[in-house]
Amino acid sequence: MSTLQRLAAAGASLALLSAAVVLPPAQASPAGDGIVISEAYTNGGSANAVYTHKFVELHNPTDAPVSLDGWSLQYRSATGTSAPTGTVELTGTIPAGGYYLIKGSSNGSAGQPLPTADATIGASFSGTTGTLVLSNQSAALTGLSTGSVTAGQDERVVDLLGYGTSNTFETAAAQSPAANSDPKSMNRAADGTDTDDNAADFRLSGTVTPMNATTEPGGPGTGTEPDPTPEDPAAPATITPIAEVQGTGDATALAGHSVTTRGVVTAVYSTGGYQGYYLQSAATGGEATDATPGASDGIFVYSRDTVGSVTIGDHVQVTGTAGEYHGLTQLSVPAGGLEVLAEGAAVEPTVLDFPLSEAEKEAHEGMLIAPAGEWTITDNYDVNSYGSLGIVPGDSPLLNPTTVAEPGDAARRVMAENAERLIVLDDGASTNFMRSPGNQGTLPYLDLDDPVRVGSGVDFTTPVVLDYRYGAWSFQPLTHLTDATAGQYQPARFEDTRPAEQSPAEVGGTASVATFNVLNYFTTLGDQYPDCRAYTDREGDPVTTNYCEPRGAYEQEDLERQQAKIVAAINGLDASVVGLEEIENSARFGQDRDHALAALVDALNADAGHAQWAYAASPAERPAAEDEDVIRNAFIYQPAQVRPVGESVILDDQVAFDNAREPLAQVFQAADGGASTRFIAITNHFKSKGSGSGEGNADTGDGQGASNADRVRQAEALVAFADRLRQDTGVERVLLMGDFNAYEQEDPIKVLEAAGYASQGTRTGEHTYAFNGSVGSLDGVFANAAAARDVTGADVWDINADESVAFEYSRHNYVAEQLYAPDQWRSSDHDPLKVGLDLAPAAAARGVDNPNRGPGNDSGLHLGQPRG
Repeated sequence: MSTLQRLAAAGASLALLSAAVVLPPAQASPAGDGIVISEAYTNGGSANAVYTHKFVELHNPTDAPVSLDGWSLQYRSATGTSAPTGTVELTGTIPAGGYYLIKGSSNGSAGQPLPTADATIGASFSGTTGTLVLSNQSAALTGLSTGSVTAGQDERVVDLLGYGTSNTFETAAAQSPAANSDPKSMNRAADGTDTDDNAADFRLSGTVTPMNATTEPGGPGTGTEPDPTPEDPAAPATITPIAEVQGTGDATALAGHSVTTRGVVTAVYSTGGYQGYYLQSAATGGEATDATPGASDGIFVYSRDTVGSVTIGDHVQVTGTAGEYHGLTQLSVPAGGLEVLAEGAAVEPTVLDFPLSEAEKEAHEGMLIAPAGEWTITDNYDVNSYGSLGIVPGDSPLLNPTTVAEPGDAARRVMAENAERLIVLDDGASTNFMRSPGNQGTLPYLDLDDPVRVGSGVDFTTPVVLDYRYGAWSFQPLTHLTDATAGQYQPARFEDTRPAEQSPAEVGGTASVATFNVLNYFTTLGDQYPDCRAYTDREGDPVTTNYCEPRGAYEQEDLERQQAKIVAAINGLDASVVGLEEIENSARFGQDRDHALAALVDALNADAGHAQWAYAASPAERPAAEDEDVIRNAFIYQPAQVRPVGESVILDDQVAFDNAREPLAQVFQAADGGASTRFIAITNHFKSKGSGSGEGNADTGDGQGASNADRVRQAEALVAFADRLRQDTGVERVLLMGDFNAYEQEDPIKVLEAAGYASQGTRTGEHTYAFNGSVGSLDGVFANAAAARDVTGADVWDINADESVAFEYSRHNYVAEQLYAPDQWRSSDHDPLKVGLDLAPAAAARGVDNPNRGPGNDSGLHLGQPRG
């Protein structure tokens, strides 16, 4: 419906005001038979703003006026879970076919005034993410759920718009403005179509059109009027080639203009949310001479009205409005804007070698292509949520910038190179499998037999379309991938790189050490805390805790799934000593500090069938429970191979480690050896990169993340602690191990190296962690010179970092296909690192007779549940 038609409909309805009726809450109504939120403008007054104030527009698509008395508009933040904090009670009537304008707050003075509002909401709603609720009650909606909420699920909800990254939405959140300075509004189709899917029902538009109940024709906010002069219907349309619509820049010069073009349909997305298809000019691509260098011959057609009328290979003519949608040039084609042509035509895929510059990619945006050469998966995190993979040209994944470059300018250059190389292999849909209960089907690309690991090779089997969506360049399959279409249209197959062995590579030696982050292993569960929220599966059953004191499994069944994976991993790792990170500090929950650690040892021994494992008990001298984190470091060991000497020692430094886990040290010696076989192991878990406060802790963009200064101080304190232990015990071999939350070239690692500790992980050429599309090692074992002389080998056991999060216990029953298995795969997000040590030569060289036990060699043996 044009702006003039909207104005006419609103004016014609005024005579019906006296016959106002009250309608029940609107459920999904493609026919347009209920009151809906029709437009939301969330950045009023900001830079580039069209209007000074935010607004929400309601629309009555019915043929009778509707009373809004007793109704309300309510706003809840994107992460809110309690009742909405902003509400405005509505009064008056919305005309048949008319509108109702609710004025919001302002971010500044930019823009022109709104038309007269019918109501004003005092709350300031976010410009980029949040939830707006139209309710049939005036009171705030207590108990409003998160996830997908529709009128059919909550009778108090008439309509709901979740946008951006909001936790509440209808089926999936609508795409929102990119920033407060992005002057677009979120618009529903003018006919009021409501499919209970925010992502599908709303589109961003630069034409902002606030309408009120008494809309004044020609008033502010009515948008650009179309030319009222009718065209001669007999006159042939002027054909604008696709390349001319695209142009040679990153945006079309014809934005807002009606154009007619022709092309061959190369891809169709009638389901999945894209609601459109791709066209490419006939006889282009392949080995044909590029007649339009710098300008693409392909374009996306957004048209929910015509997408069901085309098939791949059709030669069509379309008439629509040119524009940009988050950087993608497209044509918006209404009903009646499509003509399937009788004459046949064809296109061929263009073979392209990547990486390409931005300009080179722009020159092929929307075209059918055949990616050349080798390709590798570098990111599989989003396959579990959006059905997409990050891939790069070449035979290896991207390396974390500070894994290979000095922090600062050198790392920034790697960041830029990585960004240029990264391509998203998408599934032809906007489905969010994590947040859309109605879309919880099987995942594209991935299943139990095809784990699509980071580092796996990619073999393209069909052409793809070069697309730009959600701020990234992507390869789109030729249609939405579903169980029904994947057999024909899945564009690639993937190498299976899972190791066939059920254990790490042989590292040699007479003993071994390993480090393993066990992903918040907690025996204290979320369901023991009434106020603990949960992340739930597709049926609403809690799986893991959501920002509670206990950080792991929510219920016993979830713990059992997590534990089965960790047990399989540790028993398969088979190291003499394992330093653990991210295990529950049970003292914080009123229990013995070692309660969770003992439970894990019990589970390991039950799986092994005998008392294979014991744990190093917490020392008598330790920090107060309230000074420690809810997670801690720990040691487990195999008594048949090694035994502890004396008590463990905790570095009680509440200055350097006030925001991290205190290092834990333990002296070990060979089970059949004497003092000459001893070594000091210290396990660590430094401050994370995600946040930081205080001097030197801001993320400067140099590649090291936040809290770098704190991690440096923690590294310095660790070195001093190790020196004191070496002097106090007389033990020369020292191994620093754990999750240092710092990559190989970062400042904290340099502190360790400067103190004479050499990384044993880098000798493997492998990585322990994958994040944000690149790989590196946050975990390490660092040996001083005395220990390094006895290192016989090292191996990163690649069971976690390269695996999809879909296999974690935390994603159990998130999708229809069962992906959980009680094995080692994705038992954590960190890979374990194992290092071999030959302790015998040192003993022989010093003439030690390797007594079974010497004076003072208290074993400290603890095989299971703590005593007392």
